[in-house]
Amino acid sequence: MPGRVNRFRHFAAIDWSGAAGERHRGIALALCGADHDAPRLVRPGHRWSRTEVLAWLLDEMPADTLVGLDLGISLAFADCGAFFPGWPESPPDARALWALVDRLCTQDPHLAVSGFVDHPEAARHFRRHGGREGDLFRINGQDGTPGGGRGRLRVTERAQQAMGCQPYSNFNLVGAAQVGKSSLSGMRMLHRLAGRLPVWPIDPLPDHGSAVVEIYTTIAAMAAGRSAGRSKMRTVADLNLALATLGSDGVPGAGPGPGVIDDHSSDALVTAAWLRRDAPRPGLWSPAGMTPQIARTEGWTFGAE
Repeated sequence: MPGRVNRFRHFAAIDWSGAAGERHRGIALALCGADHDAPRLVRPGHRWSRTEVLAWLLDEMPADTLVGLDLGISLAFADCGAFFPGWPESPPDARALWALVDRLCTQDPHLAVSGFVDHPEAARHFRRHGGREGDLFRINGQDGTPGGGRGRLRVTERAQQAMGCQPYSNFNLVGAAQVGKSSLSGMRMLHRLAGRLPVWPIDPLPDHGSAVVEIYTTIAAMAAGRSAGRSKMRTVADLNLALATLGSDGVPGAGPGPGVIDDHSSDALVTAAWLRRDAPRPGLWSPAGMTPQIARTEGWTFGAE
């Protein structure tokens, strides 16, 4: 495969948020080097905006960083042969999807996505708040697989299911565990990275420089010894047990007190350490279910096998 998987010198993980507004408690950014030192939060205590994360990626991130974004970099395509069956503007690939989302949201500040999810054609495919479910949210795919009440899934999300995870459809915008708005707002950011920071597997892994991958923090937690149902760590003691399993030093604060930590921060910290440990595994860059067509349209979640 192109690119060298053991060449990265830094590893970053970003817990993302698609919530309304400018600044978000749900965004956390962790970074670690290539040795076993504990990962650290970038700007601890800071309430990040999405545009600040974009600026960090473009202007402040260390060289040769593998950065994981906790969001879906695309939507289901393979099941129906299109992102939005029946819509003439349905894009042919992920990059064109990012451009469409961004174009329809030009009036939305802070990389928000109301302009897209409220578009009369796009809205037919999403489940939105207020009991608004588009008539094509439960569409049956051309492969005979019904979308069902959970909505359509990408091939990589089916691979996650086989690992014991419980992924949500990116077409679902409702509920505490929904990832749809996070993914769509992330696509606006990814559109702005075009030509400046490659996004695997939409782009091939480069031989040098930094790169972005999609992450699912539950996969990292499972690799650190947690179950899918207990993937969230809210104490420093639990966090450090997970980091030790990944061959990483622990973070300060695991003394006799409760050592409480929010799960956004712990997700980012553990996932940065996991990327450091597992990025050199060639098999994770060539998963069996990822054909060239899937890579170009749906993308893939790093670590889904």
